[in-house]
Amino acid sequence: MTNATKPKLTRGRKKQGPNPIDVHVGSRIRLRRTLLGMSQQKLGEAVGLTFQQVQKYERGANRISASRLFQLTRVLDVPLSFFFDDMPPEVVSAPLDNEDGGDVLGVQSSSNYEPDPMAKRETLELVRAYYSINDLTVRKSLFDLAKALAVSNSSDPS
Repeated sequence: MTNATKPKLTRGRKKQGPNPIDVHVGSRIRLRRTLLGMSQQKLGEAVGLTFQQVQKYERGANRISASRLFQLTRVLDVPLSFFFDDMPPEVVSAPLDNEDGGDVLGVQSSSNYEPDPMAKRETLELVRAYYSINDLTVRKSLFDLAKALAVSNSSDPS
């Protein structure tokens, strides 16, 4: 391979956005933290971080070291596998990136990863509010109402 055809290796990640695996792991941290009703501030204090650092982890902007991930398993009371559960197939089957941001074989991978809508803050808050309803009859009625609204909305021609 001549110098003209060799892929150029540079230090640091190319400006292609966060790695989809880091985004997924971050969304799982956010999911568990929100389900526990824990603020970013409280999580940060528990593992020795600022809330801004927790935000960056949750967005996937910063990678999480193995030791930090282990701390998070203890604080969030989940097994390590929790952070990798439900990973979208396109993320699992994507080529591995090396530290320089390029594909291991020298071909750039495209990052078309869309975060799971089930991990959105709105969804998490809705689930927490739903399960905070103590009256099982009311909770079942709300569930039935939501399903009926979804069906009527999907059949609406507009």
